[in-house]
Amino acid sequence: MLVDTDVLIWLFRGRSSARQAIAECRPVELSAVTYMELVQGVRDKEELKLLRQTIRLQEWRILPITEDVGHRATMYLENHALGDGLRLADALIAASAVQWGAALMTANTRHYRCIPDISLVPYSP
Repeated sequence: MLVDTDVLIWLFRGRSSARQAIAECRPVELSAVTYMELVQGVRDKEELKLLRQTIRLQEWRILPITEDVGHRATMYLENHALGDGLRLADALIAASAVQWGAALMTANTRHYRCIPDISLVPYSP
C-alpha cells in the first residue's frame, strides 16, 4: 500500500488512527515525492534523523520516480491540471501508485478522483 504524505503527517503528529491504519498495511510504500515532502517539513536535524530511523525500522519502501512514473504523471497533468486542478506532487504520487500497482491510502481522495486507473483507500483523521 502506498501511503500519501497527509496520512504520514497525521502519524508523526501522534494520531492513533493513522498509526492503526498504517499498521494494517503491509508492505508500506512511499513515493519518493512523499519522502521529499516529509523532509521538506522537518524543523531540524533531529526530526530528519527520526524520520529516517522510522522509515528504516518500519521497513517502509521508498518507490523511485522512474521514467515511466514521470511519463504517466505528465499525462495526468496534461489531462487534469486545468480542468481538475491536479498538482505536480499529486500527479507523481498517483503515477507511482498506478505504475507500481499499489493502492493509495490518502485523506485527500478529492485530489486523486480524476485519475481513472487509481485505487484509493480513504483515510479519515
